[in-house]
Amino acid sequence: MGVSGCGKSTVGRALASRLGATFLDADDFHPPANVERMRAGIALTDAERAPWLGALAARLSQAQTAGEPVVLACSALKRGYRDALRRGAPHLHLVHLTGSPALLAARIGARTDHYMPAKLLPSQLATLEVPGADERPITLDVALPADRLVAAILERIQ
Repeated sequence: MGVSGCGKSTVGRALASRLGATFLDADDFHPPANVERMRAGIALTDAERAPWLGALAARLSQAQTAGEPVVLACSALKRGYRDALRRGAPHLHLVHLTGSPALLAARIGARTDHYMPAKLLPSQLATLEVPGADERPITLDVALPADRLVAAILERIQ
């Protein structure tokens, strides 16, 4: 989890590969209307996010029922969003990727293949509810290379 530009997809794909798990990118679950709003620089409301979070929770539940290991890259910026995901996966391991606003903005600005514009980063940072200790997050600074982040995650979850 984390704001745009923190490396959720990069780290998630690498982690899934190391675990032999299915990688899911929450961005792929957004309906076209949500994507167009974000592409236009309009932050989504909680009401617009609700069906998306429901679809993610359903997919996590399906994976859990099937015994399918899954790594999900998802912003999950608010506690309520993470709670919605936990309804589908009660034993969710939470990895919170953090970074300085300058680093995150630079990463977003360098991307050419994503719809999320850099101008939405401030609203994401303002929306972010840092996971509390009761959520047992693995919090990592994305200034580290992706392979070191994956190694740190594996060390903590295995």
